[in-house]
Amino acid sequence: MEYALNIDSFQGPLDLLLHLIKESKMDIFDLKIEEITNQYLDYINKMEEMNLNIASSYLVMSAELLEIKSKMLLPQHNDDNEEIEEDPRESLVNRLIEYQRYKDLTSEFKNLEEERQMIYTKMPENIKEYLGKDQVINGGEVTLDDLLLAFQKFLERQKLKQPLNTKVTSKEISVEYRRKSIRKILKAKKRVNFTELFDVVTREYVVVTFLAILEMARAKELLIRQENNFDEIICEVANE
Repeated sequence: MEYALNIDSFQGPLDLLLHLIKESKMDIFDLKIEEITNQYLDYINKMEEMNLNIASSYLVMSAELLEIKSKMLLPQHNDDNEEIEEDPRESLVNRLIEYQRYKDLTSEFKNLEEERQMIYTKMPENIKEYLGKDQVINGGEVTLDDLLLAFQKFLERQKLKQPLNTKVTSKEISVEYRRKSIRKILKAKKRVNFTELFDVVTREYVVVTFLAILEMARAKELLIRQENNFDEIICEVANE
């Protein structure tokens, strides 16, 4: 059997053994110790021929497999008066099963981590705080419902309802950071379409930008206007 894998592809001798068992379609509960030992030694020898560094743990496993193989070759006693001897493979099989469970859990945790990276969390907050007494956003024309509807349409256009293939980085974007960015945009352009402020299409960036707009409207740093129903919502710099 030919192997095109590097020893570095495995996390240790147990990982290599599991790979060989899987490739041979062998029952892990009934290891053909002679066959798996030969395959394992053949793999290690090929790595040595390629002058690759092999960790001592792989060589220790080689010795262990040879020991188990030699014990399996000894005659088995079946006298009724004698205790049944322990299967020489039992300890190795138990370790392989335990390692397989560990690998499965690791894979499951990795999937959970990837799912968690799709979620942006924020402390609970009453969104009505962004409303004035007359139930409109600063500017006197646009209600919070209008703004949320515009935001929803933007999300649908960008297909942000689907999981994004993005990774969470260690540098998180804060609402205050986006407020400063929006101030610079308004200082340069005076007025922009609501959707123009979402220049980066990642879930975290979009959510933080929306919250920054609400914060700025509440603080009267910007005005939010809509000339007619269903028109584009405009954000413009507030009069100083």
